[in-house]
Amino acid sequence: MTDTPVIGVLALQGDVREHLIALASADAVARPVRRPEELAGVDGLVIPGGESTTMSKLAVLFGMLDPLRERVAAGMPVYGTCAGMILLADKILDPRSGQETVGGIDMIVRRNAFGRQNESFEAAVEVDGVPGGPVEGVFIRAPWVESVGARAEVLAVHGGHIVAVRQGNALATSFHPELTGDHRVHALFTDMVRTVG
Repeated sequence: MTDTPVIGVLALQGDVREHLIALASADAVARPVRRPEELAGVDGLVIPGGESTTMSKLAVLFGMLDPLRERVAAGMPVYGTCAGMILLADKILDPRSGQETVGGIDMIVRRNAFGRQNESFEAAVEVDGVPGGPVEGVFIRAPWVESVGARAEVLAVHGGHIVAVRQGNALATSFHPELTGDHRVHALFTDMVRTVG
């Protein structure tokens, strides 16, 4: 793999543009991904925030769910923020009817755990593997991780709840680092993609 990996952002819903900017600032070639053939052309993928039930239904509609599962299971690096964290969970504590996940991280997540939209907040979060002090995280109807399996590594806790997890080539955060201008989590993910090559 070159030093400039190609990283896609799943562009079915959510804050795609902000992730593209954050990835570009971390020296990746960033491009939106909506179709299976576009997924086939990237070295890694970000699953952004949004509404997790809608995103899972759109993934089915666009023929993306099975290809996503296959690539993640095969070891493609993937990073999910907020709703993306929910999609990477092997289990959702309180799924909506018809809600499916991509899986990839042995964790159980609780949707909207930090409250409703009007209870959104920012907080400084110490994330293992991210140098330079706390990351400013934006929590918007954010999930938290109820529990992790033996293969998953907890990277950050906020208010007594797990908010960042890594398992192999899969990374997930409850919060949105792409909304703050602090691109260190994206730099961590870009390095993960580089090391896979």
